[in-house]
Amino acid sequence: MSPRGVTTPDVRERLFAAAERVLEREGPGALTSRAITGEAGCAKGLLHAHFSGLDQFVAELVLDRFARVARHAEELRERVGRGTVAENLLGIALALLASAGPTVAGLALTRPAASVRIREALEGGAPGFDTVQDAIADYLDAERRGGRIAVRADTASAALALVGTLHHLLMTGGHDGRNVQERVGRLVALLETTLRRGPDDVAE
Repeated sequence: MSPRGVTTPDVRERLFAAAERVLEREGPGALTSRAITGEAGCAKGLLHAHFSGLDQFVAELVLDRFARVARHAEELRERVGRGTVAENLLGIALALLASAGPTVAGLALTRPAASVRIREALEGGAPGFDTVQDAIADYLDAERRGGRIAVRADTASAALALVGTLHHLLMTGGHDGRNVQERVGRLVALLETTLRRGPDDVAE
């Protein structure tokens, strides 16, 4: 427990990580200021010293995790021409699922006021799923220029299909550690096949 008057280092991330543990263990109904600070092992008033209330805290937590997801997606530019396209797409998909976490991604659905804050921030340019989609499309465009996928491949639609699926899995919690790689892997394999053929090719 941090003593009163002593600065807590990296307090935002400490509280965010504590909230994620509470959510994972007990669900959104158990997420209170007291539960978060208790899990973090810090003074009970620390959350309200840094946030106006629990709704702002939840909004900032979700936006922080969305930004982390976007940073993962931007790392795809370093994979152009390396490995296979399928391996790169699968790697980023699994990283995004692990980075955002279904418990966090769906959290705002339980708090309307936090949802408004998040929507306003995203509309104001905060990174979110649109940022991730753009990063994946840019990566695929670069692979197309390098000749690893078809010249007429619909990279924008492929990025939308992948991000739309990831969004669904995150917001519904519809995946678990036992089958997520297989499910996303099948989608990635299908997308890669389509990208290699191009929209004008017809499978025999």
